[in-house]
Amino acid sequence: MGIVRLSGRGLAALTQTLCGRALKPREASYLSFQDADGTTIDRGLALYFPAPHSFTGEDVLELQAHGGPVVLQLLLARCLAAAAEMDPATQAPKLARLRIARPGEFSERAFLNDKIDLAQAEAIADLIDASTEAAARSASRSLAGEFSREVGALREAMIHLRMLVEATLDFPEEEIDFLKKADAQGQLDRLSEKLSQALKQARQGALLREGIKVVIAGQPNAGKSSLLNALAGAELAIVTPIPGTTRDKVQQTIQIEGVPLHVIDTAGLRESLDEVEKIGIARAWEEICSADVVLRLHDLTRQSQADYIQAEQEIDRQLREHLPHTVPVLEVWNKVDAIAGATPDQGLTLSAKTGAGLESLRAKLLEIAGWQAQAEGLYIARQRHVQALRQVQHHVALANEHLSSPQPALDLLAEELRLAQGALNLITGEFSNEDLLGEIFSRFCIGK
Repeated sequence: MGIVRLSGRGLAALTQTLCGRALKPREASYLSFQDADGTTIDRGLALYFPAPHSFTGEDVLELQAHGGPVVLQLLLARCLAAAAEMDPATQAPKLARLRIARPGEFSERAFLNDKIDLAQAEAIADLIDASTEAAARSASRSLAGEFSREVGALREAMIHLRMLVEATLDFPEEEIDFLKKADAQGQLDRLSEKLSQALKQARQGALLREGIKVVIAGQPNAGKSSLLNALAGAELAIVTPIPGTTRDKVQQTIQIEGVPLHVIDTAGLRESLDEVEKIGIARAWEEICSADVVLRLHDLTRQSQADYIQAEQEIDRQLREHLPHTVPVLEVWNKVDAIAGATPDQGLTLSAKTGAGLESLRAKLLEIAGWQAQAEGLYIARQRHVQALRQVQHHVALANEHLSSPQPALDLLAEELRLAQGALNLITGEFSNEDLLGEIFSRFCIGK
């Protein structure tokens, strides 16, 4: 099935033309969609939602037809042609300004007509793009407004506290100390606590949405491709005993407890005269330098070989030279099934062949990512939400300093609360910067 959706003002006349009769609001009608010459394009369902009771807050007409691209193109062309037809009563086009919607425009109109806020609009795209079940459920909660309600509660608490501060500034001659009587310090402490919890939830939601990039790096034949296959549970990368088999990156997104991990297998790191392999090694270093986590894979069966040790030292030197200090490197020793001696004290030991130690690796990756097991109720979030909440936290901390000083600087306290409130407004779109709104919708929404 495919849907052609129209949204705007004054769709009633166009609805009559397209459907051959008036439609009852919010009631599905099974009928023929006819071309201008009276031939039937298709038969399907038509639904009419008069403003303001629709997703966008405008008149909305949905034509649900069979999903073939040709049929939908014909139906779309008929809608545009019917809108350009002259209305006998007015001698003007029935809907002269009807056009193809821009990407994200239905969500944008719903936002501008106060049907959803900005966080909910972003959740629509997140729900469609969700790569795991947990991400989809969390996006659905954000779309239902759970994240927005939490942000709204923080905003209301901040507004109430700011009103108390400004009342004290406006009436300094009053004997009553508004701030002490209203327990302003206690309110600010409770606000800080709730803010910390919201930031923690948002971090987890952003991780659930975006995941982390994990790059497997090491010498040829250390078992990188075998480890990717073992983590993915499928034969994605070719595995042979021939060094240099992997010439380019192989990527797969897996999920651990609902968290997406974008795992990348790279070419073995070594000196090579083969031009194709050299390109693959260069690309491997590009992926390593942009990783969130590097799995530094070692081969236990070769740990005592002089040439192997020398090559390992060179790789470690290059990692120290090129890798940002903020990127964690997880030392992993592979092929534990093939040795009988002692294993290294540091790092993780595993067997990509038998699966031994894989659960410990998965748990360690979640720990590095910062994931914490959550009960039901986690909402999806984005990095911009996390950044906004960190900004709020910064202003609240400064406000606390001003309030707790021996001589409280109330004007500075009120200003920090105002700035914190403004940062909260960025999350749900409580601002009037049209350029910023256009940028957000063009980047974060899709034409659905």
